[in-house]
Amino acid sequence: MKLAQPTPEYLAPHALLEGKTVVITAAAGAGIGAAVARRCLEEGAALVVLGDTHARRLGEAQESLGAEFGAERVVTRVCDVTSQEQVDALLDVAPFDIVINNAGLGGTDSILEMTDESWSRVLDITLTGTMRCIRGAGQRFVAAGTPGVIVNNASVIGWRAQEGQAHYAAAKAGVMALTRCAAMDLAPHGIRVNAVSPSLAMHPFLEKVTSPELLHELTQREAFGRAAAPWEVANVMVFLASGYSSYLTGEVISVSSQHA
Repeated sequence: MKLAQPTPEYLAPHALLEGKTVVITAAAGAGIGAAVARRCLEEGAALVVLGDTHARRLGEAQESLGAEFGAERVVTRVCDVTSQEQVDALLDVAPFDIVINNAGLGGTDSILEMTDESWSRVLDITLTGTMRCIRGAGQRFVAAGTPGVIVNNASVIGWRAQEGQAHYAAAKAGVMALTRCAAMDLAPHGIRVNAVSPSLAMHPFLEKVTSPELLHELTQREAFGRAAAPWEVANVMVFLASGYSSYLTGEVISVSSQHA
């Protein structure tokens, strides 16, 4: 059995996003979205606009982050990325510099039992929802005549095969291709588009919906013998959002040893 390597200490911030306005989808809760929201504030973002479908979680996030970082730096909007109207409302809260697309929906369905409804819902949220946000962000950057950055959340499952994951894997593979092609469309306008591709990021919801046996199996596949902490994925997203990655566009960065 592979022994788990220790999770490193949480890194001190380096003002990577000083003065920036960041919009983040699926940013409430305890997963990657919440971790990247916190990290953006720690890195000096002047304003973070949090979108999520869960109004209660958004309220809790606004209260806790506002108390810690300043209420004037945190704004929330209920946003279902399957609704263009709600996506537009989120993107129109304030002029922004960075959009981080974190919304996605998984599930487990054999292709033999896959319903059109299940297939369509996973793709509508995970892939088409990401497209709506990229399109809307790109249109606003171009209209304002300003450069900008878009960071998407893909998954290593877009590269590899896993039982019961045809819809989610197809959607995440689509996010990778969408990232590459959108980057080419937007590069002439000074807009960068990249994605992270995490494998296993541990958070309370994942522990709740996944059996201990499967979690053990998945962690044993990882080079470090453990899941990533959500903030470890968030760190890479912040790097892609920052000026440190100024020549990087159309790339999918694997935050895992599980590229294939």
